[in-house]
Amino acid sequence: MKIAEGYMPYLNYQTYYRVVGDIQKPALILLHGGPGSTHNYFELLDTLASDDYCLVMYDQLGCGNSYVDHHPELWTPKTWVNELIALREHLNLKHVHLLGQSWGGMLALDYLLHYQPEGVLSLILSSTLSSASLWASEQHRMIRFMSQEDQEAIRKAEQTQDYTQPEYLLANQHFMHAHCCREYVEGKDPECLTRPKKSGSEAYLHGWGPNEYTPLGTLKDFEVTDELHNIHIPTLIISGTNDLCTPLVAKTMYDHIPNAKWELFADCRHMVFAEETDQYIQLLSSWLEKKHNVQ
Repeated sequence: MKIAEGYMPYLNYQTYYRVVGDIQKPALILLHGGPGSTHNYFELLDTLASDDYCLVMYDQLGCGNSYVDHHPELWTPKTWVNELIALREHLNLKHVHLLGQSWGGMLALDYLLHYQPEGVLSLILSSTLSSASLWASEQHRMIRFMSQEDQEAIRKAEQTQDYTQPEYLLANQHFMHAHCCREYVEGKDPECLTRPKKSGSEAYLHGWGPNEYTPLGTLKDFEVTDELHNIHIPTLIISGTNDLCTPLVAKTMYDHIPNAKWELFADCRHMVFAEETDQYIQLLSSWLEKKHNVQ
């Protein structure tokens, strides 16, 4: 498949994008997590591109090839939703499927529920959330299964708002290894997972918070569960049993979105597509090809 890269002017900056396949076809737009991660891990899905649709992935402003820092005023939902709107216009993406992973799913929900976009054929919510408060509650529930030392280090960090102490950093590492992802090794794992990148730590801190379980940023009040009944396009929810997106978080979305489908991957953490890549691609391929092509 043909791969094309480019940059879109956005605000006073540049947003990097990558297209796999024929841009004239309907697009699967891939919205990465964070805020402040990059598109890199979505390159695992390149083989999804087909004669019927292309893949469009991009680095959201603040990270990767769209890196910007020292501008905390930028890190709001409005910045990233307007960037998605601008990208669709820039690439003339009239008919799209949206896949949002983690924060990217929040971005997709905000866009669909509050901006009434046209031409969205289906929605894929991968390891994401509709309620920041439920997410925080579930992370703290899982923290209670950690060692007493780790629990105390996290409790103390949240109480003092000092997230620099070695004991906390080690506890947070243990938590993320259990529920987010393992460490990837250069030469042993796909290059897109080990490639050096500019993570948007400022975007993450100001957008979400110091860690996954303490939302303090501009997304801390993200609560759209009661609005999910307004989604009337086909919706696929994907999560793992050991995911930051716990089964309760996923089921909450499943219960509120009319006629949604939910696929729960056994023994997977937050990056289901990296741990069960072939199964994930097979699921998405079936979803895209059998049900939701433009007529």
